[in-house]
Amino acid sequence: MNNELNSSSPRRLTRAVRIGALTVGGDFPVVVQSMTNTDTVDVLKTAIQCAELARAGSELVRITVNTPEAAAAVPKIIEHLAKMGVAVPLIGDFHYNGHRLLADHPDCARGLAKYRINPGNVGHGKKRDEQFAQMIEIACRYDKPVRIGVNWGSLDQDLLARIMDENARRAAPRGAIEIMREAMVSSALESAAKAEEMGLPGDHIILSCKVSGVQDLIAIYRELSRRSDYPLHLGLTEAGMGSKGIVASTAAMSVLLQDGIGDTIRVSLTPEPGGSRTQEVIVAQEMLQTMGLRAFTPMVAACPGCGRTTSTFFQELAQSIQEHVRSHMPQWRTEYDGVENMTLAVMGCIVNGPGESKHANIGISLPGTGEVPAAPVFEDGAKTVTLRGEHIAEEFTAIVDRYVARTYPRKFAK
Repeated sequence: MNNELNSSSPRRLTRAVRIGALTVGGDFPVVVQSMTNTDTVDVLKTAIQCAELARAGSELVRITVNTPEAAAAVPKIIEHLAKMGVAVPLIGDFHYNGHRLLADHPDCARGLAKYRINPGNVGHGKKRDEQFAQMIEIACRYDKPVRIGVNWGSLDQDLLARIMDENARRAAPRGAIEIMREAMVSSALESAAKAEEMGLPGDHIILSCKVSGVQDLIAIYRELSRRSDYPLHLGLTEAGMGSKGIVASTAAMSVLLQDGIGDTIRVSLTPEPGGSRTQEVIVAQEMLQTMGLRAFTPMVAACPGCGRTTSTFFQELAQSIQEHVRSHMPQWRTEYDGVENMTLAVMGCIVNGPGESKHANIGISLPGTGEVPAAPVFEDGAKTVTLRGEHIAEEFTAIVDRYVARTYPRKFAK
């Protein structure tokens, strides 16, 4: 599937890291990932959520591996995913005891596609170096890539103290925010250097520095990209829930992506009560697609409504078309080449309706208040039909389906 679009901003040149059948970095497209929030010990529930995330478009899925029971569950989760026909690479998220879990559960170590190591949570002093070395040695043994993921809530205190002491001896000491940012970058880079000294190839390392402030994230990743050529995983940690989390994550990551910084992203949303974890995957995809970096699913442009559009019909039609497209994309993606690049427009009155509809691959301009009750349909800029009556929604949906079947070449056509 060709899911790349033209971008006005060149990508930062990085090393390419292989994760299972996927490649992150280099000149490959930015990868979307997510993380489960199930108890990993619950094999079936975790496998089902991994499958849901993968089917929604998460190309990497991270799972918590925090206990011996969780580590023992990993091979079983992979087995269940295989039975469901899901081959998404799984990332093991380790804190505090990862060195023991990987050593004691070799099937877990072999089965995971990548390890996430937080250098602030692998131990202190001498134990920190020993336990970090153990995890890197296991990664080398099984030829696994590693994400060295620094988080501002768990910074290496020894490193932070060292940087603060060095700063105190400066003629013009830097402020607390600058020190925190430098500690984050130094922790990631020094840990990566140690991993390479221990034998982990440089093309097996991805870096991240997670913070919850938009300006902090932008500043840290710009510095990290300036000082290294490792692929970078972007994400605003503790972004929040609902619109706040979406806006904050988009504000931070879109600036960096426009600068060509970022090789894999996660939108860390707190789910609404009872809400689906897949929402963060959809937001990440829409961020990349609206920026013109990748295409995942046909995009629907819809009129916001005004005094000319007192009817809610165009809103209902836009929603039904969006739902129709999303529900059909799993099938369309396997059958039709390039369908993810399709654009649709559902407009509410004569002011911009015909023009917007002509700009889309397929669009409909519904009548506004007081307008003639007719809805012209445009395909690739040309008017093809005018719909009237009570079944406009069903008729337009059928037109969309016929357009897809007629326009996009079938894959594996004989």
